Amino acid sequence: MNTHFKILLLSLSLGLLASCKPVQNLVDSQAPIPAQYRDVAETDTTSIASIPWKTFFTDPALQQLIDTALRNNYDMQVALKNIEAARLVVSQSKLGYLPEARLQATGSINRPSDNSLNGLSLSQFLGKSYVEDYSLGIGLSWEADIWGKIKNQQSRALAGYLQTTEAKKAIQTNLVANIARGYYNLLMLDAQIAIAEKNLLLNDSTLRIINLQFQAGQVTSLAVQQAKAQRLVAVQIIPFLQQNIAIQENALSVLTAAAPAVVRRTSSIGSIVFARDLSTGVPAALVSNRPDVRAVELQLTIANANAGIAKANMYPSLAITTAAGINSFKASNWFNIPASLFGAVAGSITQPLFQRKQLKTQYELAKIEREKSVFIFRQSVLNAVGEVSDALVKTTKIKEQESVAATRVNTLQQAIRNADLLFRNGMATYLEVISAQSNTLQGELELAALKKDELNAVVDLYRALGGGR
Repeated sequence: MNTHFKILLLSLSLGLLASCKPVQNLVDSQAPIPAQYRDVAETDTTSIASIPWKTFFTDPALQQLIDTALRNNYDMQVALKNIEAARLVVSQSKLGYLPEARLQATGSINRPSDNSLNGLSLSQFLGKSYVEDYSLGIGLSWEADIWGKIKNQQSRALAGYLQTTEAKKAIQTNLVANIARGYYNLLMLDAQIAIAEKNLLLNDSTLRIINLQFQAGQVTSLAVQQAKAQRLVAVQIIPFLQQNIAIQENALSVLTAAAPAVVRRTSSIGSIVFARDLSTGVPAALVSNRPDVRAVELQLTIANANAGIAKANMYPSLAITTAAGINSFKASNWFNIPASLFGAVAGSITQPLFQRKQLKTQYELAKIEREKSVFIFRQSVLNAVGEVSDALVKTTKIKEQESVAATRVNTLQQAIRNADLLFRNGMATYLEVISAQSNTLQGELELAALKKDELNAVVDLYRALGGGR
């Protein structure tokens, strides 16, 4: 009867295990990636994203700012600590296939009632009213990874580690781009202050002539007032630009983890030139080049692993436990070997039966999270393609605007020279001179802003392609 029962139990266990299928937790995550960027017939697979930032940005002061920020920026420091923590989790997960081991030493004294069966037995066989028990042993427990639970846990830990490294890269690419944009903004503000100061000198010269004409009775006080008002336009711009310079310097200092201070500049806005060939490669490269897209893709791997773990929790688990050591009911005989040696081996198969659908619900939720991760990944790829396309159209159209603005400024500068010469010879009115000065000031300020926008568009393209590492 005993033999038949064992055979029946073994058959049921094998049938239960055979009825369960290995966990299939992979889903199609293919993102809709276009073959080419909009309005770009790019055949070369290389892009500026492969250029190191120290090669892409040649300004020495900008290089020093970026280098300092990458070393000291607190977001970067936090990212490095996250990598350290994730590395520890990966190291721990590699031990998942090893058994757990515990060393345990116990000692106890039990004194039963004299009127109990145990009390009477002790008095009869041991001649005392209490019993001692001393044990020292090692216990091992091991769970077979039949359904890939431990494998998925390791996959999740590794993806989490890689995700922290991609997060650090994403912080770096954004940091490089933000510092470059801030530095170019400073160069633009420097140029605009120089423009305002030059225009102020022109206004002073014009105002001096108009004052002489007013004293000679050739113009009215209205001419003097309008000339003074035009001069104050340039005067007002200067402190506004100085304010923006201080704010931008403070922002750059904070990014480098330093107290607000003056930021050194070694170039002018007009001297910064990038290569004409800003190759973009193909959109498919964004998945590997963009650290933020790569991080989202790794999140899909984590979601896959979580679904596999949740499914494995619904299946039977096979556990084997062993224990060995020394045991004695007398302390004097505790280390009497081999008489005090003991050992035990046990195996168990556990199948969850009724847990109010908790395991089933956890699995269904894990599948939903996995499906959400697919959509998020696809959206991140589309966003990356859109950012590159935006940067491309900016680099093209801003150059066109800059070319028109440069021609306009040249014309206005010629007009202001002609107006000043005609005014000195009494062939132009003060209104024509003031108008020419006002238009020239505005045009030169706009040209400097467009030059900054052009540089920022190139920086945005570099970052959008995954450059800055």
